[in-house]
Amino acid sequence: MKKLALFDFDGTLTTKDTLLEFFKFRDGILKFYKGMLLLAPVLVALKLKLLPNWKAKEVFLTYFLKNCSQEIFNLDCQKFAHDAIPDMLRREAVVALNQHLESDDKIFIVSASPANWIEHWVGQRSIDVLATKLDVKNGLLTGKLQGRNCYGVEKVRRIESVLDYTKYDQIFVYGDSRGDKEMLNLATHAFYKKFFTSGYQ
Repeated sequence: MKKLALFDFDGTLTTKDTLLEFFKFRDGILKFYKGMLLLAPVLVALKLKLLPNWKAKEVFLTYFLKNCSQEIFNLDCQKFAHDAIPDMLRREAVVALNQHLESDDKIFIVSASPANWIEHWVGQRSIDVLATKLDVKNGLLTGKLQGRNCYGVEKVRRIESVLDYTKYDQIFVYGDSRGDKEMLNLATHAFYKKFFTSGYQ
Protein backbone atom coordinates (compact mmCIF):
# COMPACT_ATOMS: atom_id res chain seq x y z
CA MET A 1 0.00 0.00 0.00
CA LYS A 2 1.48 3.33 -1.11
CA LYS A 3 1.34 6.10 1.48
CA LEU A 4 2.06 9.80 1.11
CA ALA A 5 2.63 12.17 4.04
CA LEU A 6 2.41 15.95 3.62
CA PHE A 7 3.52 18.14 6.51
CA ASP A 8 3.21 21.87 6.94
CA PHE A 9 6.24 23.19 8.86
CA ASP A 10 5.49 26.36 10.87
CA GLY A 11 3.00 25.72 13.65
CA THR A 12 2.71 22.04 12.68
CA LEU A 13 6.15 20.50 13.03
CA THR A 14 7.22 23.53 15.05
CA THR A 15 5.53 25.50 17.83
CA LYS A 16 6.56 28.86 16.36
CA ASP A 17 6.73 30.69 13.04
CA THR A 18 10.31 30.01 11.91
CA LEU A 19 10.31 32.96 9.51
CA LEU A 20 10.07 35.37 12.42
CA GLU A 21 12.28 33.27 14.70
CA PHE A 22 15.04 33.15 12.09
CA PHE A 23 15.40 36.92 12.00
CA LYS A 24 15.34 37.15 15.80
CA PHE A 25 18.10 34.53 15.83
CA ARG A 26 20.15 36.18 13.10
CA ASP A 27 19.73 39.87 13.89
CA GLY A 28 18.97 39.90 17.61
CA ILE A 29 15.80 40.92 19.39
CA LEU A 30 16.38 44.70 19.34
CA LYS A 31 17.08 44.91 15.61
CA PHE A 32 14.20 42.56 14.85
CA TYR A 33 11.61 44.55 16.80
CA LYS A 34 12.92 47.84 15.43
CA GLY A 35 12.25 46.44 11.98
CA MET A 36 8.81 45.21 12.97
CA LEU A 37 7.95 48.65 14.29
CA LEU A 38 8.98 50.26 11.00
CA LEU A 39 6.97 47.64 9.12
CA ALA A 40 3.87 48.09 11.31
CA PRO A 41 1.80 49.82 8.55
CA VAL A 42 2.44 46.83 6.27
CA LEU A 43 1.42 44.37 8.99
CA VAL A 44 -1.76 46.33 9.65
CA ALA A 45 -2.58 46.37 5.92
CA LEU A 46 -2.07 42.59 5.84
CA LYS A 47 -4.33 42.10 8.85
CA LEU A 48 -7.04 44.21 7.23
CA LYS A 49 -6.61 42.24 3.98
CA LEU A 50 -5.60 45.38 2.12
CA LEU A 51 -2.33 43.71 1.10
CA PRO A 52 -1.90 40.13 -0.14
CA ASN A 53 0.16 37.71 1.92
CA TRP A 54 2.92 37.38 -0.68
CA LYS A 55 3.37 41.15 -1.05
CA ALA A 56 3.63 41.71 2.70
CA LYS A 57 6.21 38.91 2.84
CA GLU A 58 8.27 40.58 0.11
CA VAL A 59 8.25 43.90 1.97
CA PHE A 60 9.35 42.09 5.13
CA LEU A 61 12.09 40.13 3.36
CA THR A 62 13.31 43.19 1.47
CA TYR A 63 13.78 45.06 4.74
CA PHE A 64 15.70 42.26 6.42
CA LEU A 65 17.49 40.60 3.49
CA LYS A 66 18.04 42.95 0.54
CA ASN A 67 21.66 42.77 -0.65
CA CYS A 68 22.53 40.04 1.84
CA SER A 69 25.12 37.59 0.52
CA GLN A 70 23.52 34.29 -0.45
CA GLU A 71 26.52 32.44 0.97
CA ILE A 72 26.30 34.17 4.35
CA PHE A 73 22.52 33.74 4.43
CA ASN A 74 22.83 29.99 3.86
CA LEU A 75 25.41 29.72 6.64
CA ASP A 76 22.99 31.57 8.95
CA CYS A 77 20.22 29.17 7.90
CA GLN A 78 22.42 26.17 8.65
CA LYS A 79 23.23 27.51 12.10
CA PHE A 80 19.57 28.31 12.78
CA ALA A 81 18.52 24.79 11.73
CA HIS A 82 21.14 23.24 14.01
CA ASP A 83 20.92 25.54 17.05
CA ALA A 84 17.35 26.86 17.17
CA ILE A 85 14.86 24.65 15.34
CA PRO A 86 15.30 21.60 17.63
CA ASP A 87 13.94 23.64 20.56
CA MET A 88 10.85 24.62 18.53
CA LEU A 89 9.80 21.15 17.44
CA ARG A 90 6.38 19.84 18.40
CA ARG A 91 6.90 16.42 19.99
CA GLU A 92 3.69 14.85 18.66
CA ALA A 93 4.48 15.98 15.11
CA VAL A 94 7.99 14.55 15.26
CA VAL A 95 6.55 11.23 16.43
CA ALA A 96 4.21 11.20 13.41
CA LEU A 97 7.06 12.18 11.06
CA ASN A 98 9.28 9.40 12.41
CA GLN A 99 6.49 6.84 11.99
CA HIS A 100 6.22 7.77 8.33
CA LEU A 101 9.99 7.52 7.93
CA GLU A 102 10.07 4.09 9.55
CA SER A 103 7.29 2.93 7.21
CA ASP A 104 9.18 4.21 4.14
CA ASP A 105 6.28 6.45 3.18
CA LYS A 106 6.85 9.25 0.67
CA ILE A 107 7.22 12.43 2.75
CA PHE A 108 7.08 16.10 1.83
CA ILE A 109 7.36 19.19 3.99
CA VAL A 110 5.31 21.87 2.23
CA SER A 111 5.89 25.33 3.67
CA ALA A 112 5.40 29.04 3.04
CA SER A 113 8.70 29.69 4.82
CA PRO A 114 11.89 29.81 2.74
CA ALA A 115 13.25 26.37 1.89
CA ASN A 116 16.78 27.29 3.06
CA TRP A 117 16.64 26.43 6.76
CA ILE A 118 14.06 23.66 6.33
CA GLU A 119 16.39 21.83 3.93
CA HIS A 120 19.24 22.15 6.43
CA TRP A 121 17.01 20.76 9.18
CA VAL A 122 15.92 17.83 6.99
CA GLY A 123 19.54 16.98 6.22
CA GLN A 124 20.08 13.48 4.84
CA ARG A 125 16.67 12.12 5.84
CA SER A 126 14.32 10.85 3.12
CA ILE A 127 12.14 13.94 3.22
CA ASP A 128 11.52 16.27 0.28
CA VAL A 129 10.95 19.99 0.75
CA LEU A 130 8.54 22.15 -1.23
CA ALA A 131 8.77 25.69 0.07
CA THR A 132 9.00 29.35 -0.86
CA LYS A 133 12.12 30.24 -2.81
CA LEU A 134 14.01 33.52 -2.53
CA ASP A 135 15.22 35.54 -5.49
CA VAL A 136 19.00 35.92 -5.87
CA LYS A 137 20.90 38.13 -8.30
CA ASN A 138 24.70 38.17 -8.58
CA GLY A 139 25.02 36.22 -5.34
CA LEU A 140 22.86 38.66 -3.37
CA LEU A 141 19.31 38.25 -2.11
CA THR A 142 16.91 40.83 -3.50
CA GLY A 143 14.17 40.42 -0.89
CA LYS A 144 11.76 39.28 -3.61
CA LEU A 145 10.28 35.82 -4.00
CA GLN A 146 11.34 33.50 -6.78
CA GLY A 147 8.01 32.34 -8.11
CA ARG A 148 4.93 32.24 -5.90
CA ASN A 149 4.60 32.16 -2.14
CA CYS A 150 4.07 28.49 -1.17
CA TYR A 151 0.77 29.13 0.61
CA GLY A 152 -2.81 27.97 0.11
CA VAL A 153 -3.53 26.66 -3.38
CA GLU A 154 0.15 27.09 -4.29
CA LYS A 155 0.97 24.21 -1.92
CA VAL A 156 -1.20 21.92 -4.03
CA ARG A 157 0.36 23.24 -7.25
CA ARG A 158 3.84 22.47 -5.92
CA ILE A 159 2.79 18.94 -4.95
CA GLU A 160 1.19 18.36 -8.36
CA SER A 161 4.36 19.58 -10.08
CA VAL A 162 6.45 16.76 -8.63
CA LEU A 163 4.11 13.76 -8.27
CA ASP A 164 0.69 12.31 -9.04
CA TYR A 165 -0.84 12.08 -5.58
CA THR A 166 -3.84 10.15 -6.95
CA LYS A 167 -1.60 7.09 -7.24
CA TYR A 168 -1.28 6.86 -3.45
CA ASP A 169 -3.68 4.64 -1.51
CA GLN A 170 -3.47 6.77 1.64
CA ILE A 171 -2.57 10.45 1.97
CA PHE A 172 -1.80 11.83 5.42
CA VAL A 173 -1.85 15.64 5.64
CA TYR A 174 -0.79 17.64 8.69
CA GLY A 175 -1.52 21.36 8.93
CA ASP A 176 -2.51 24.11 11.34
CA SER A 177 -3.70 27.18 9.44
CA ARG A 178 -5.75 28.67 6.60
CA GLY A 179 -2.72 28.31 4.36
CA ASP A 180 -3.00 24.52 4.65
CA LYS A 181 -6.70 24.23 3.76
CA GLU A 182 -6.26 23.23 0.11
CA MET A 183 -3.54 20.73 0.98
CA LEU A 184 -5.71 19.22 3.73
CA ASN A 185 -8.43 18.68 1.14
CA LEU A 186 -6.17 16.14 -0.60
CA ALA A 187 -6.09 13.90 2.47
CA THR A 188 -7.56 10.52 3.12
CA HIS A 189 -6.37 11.16 6.71
CA ALA A 190 -6.37 14.87 7.63
CA PHE A 191 -4.80 16.13 10.87
CA TYR A 192 -5.60 19.75 11.67
CA LYS A 193 -3.67 21.03 14.71
CA LYS A 194 -3.74 17.68 16.53
CA PHE A 195 -1.65 14.54 16.18
CA PHE A 196 -3.28 11.21 16.92
CA THR A 197 -0.19 9.05 16.55
CA SER A 198 -1.80 5.97 18.11
CA GLY A 199 -4.19 5.80 15.17
CA TYR A 200 -1.53 6.00 12.47
CA GLN A 201 -1.64 2.32 11.39
